[in-house]
Amino acid sequence: MNHQQPTTVLYNASCPVCSREIEHYQRYTEARDLPVVYEDLTTAELEAWGLTPAQAARRLHVRKDGQIFDGIPAFIALWKDMPRYRWLARVVSLPILHGTAVLAYDHVLAPLLFAWHKSRLKRGKA
Repeated sequence: MNHQQPTTVLYNASCPVCSREIEHYQRYTEARDLPVVYEDLTTAELEAWGLTPAQAARRLHVRKDGQIFDGIPAFIALWKDMPRYRWLARVVSLPILHGTAVLAYDHVLAPLLFAWHKSRLKRGKA
């Protein structure tokens, strides 16, 4: 009997971009009864993740097999659990593509989404 913990995804449900992508993954995993759980960072026990609210909002986090991944490694960990996306996990794991994806996510996409998140918080929209 397998008692493995499900993969847990911590994401910002108040971010329109983040929530749209994660809702797609959630529909996919639920339709296939895959062991993936989704937690909104505004209601999750962030202490259990070892994160502050700002750290949690800066990037995607995934807990898998007792390890926490963030950014592109988090996406790869999640994609590996979804048959339709395993090819993407393999491709993005290739050295040159992995480095490029990490740079783009860490220095462009994640900072832009986090800045938008902070702006929405100031305007009371998050």
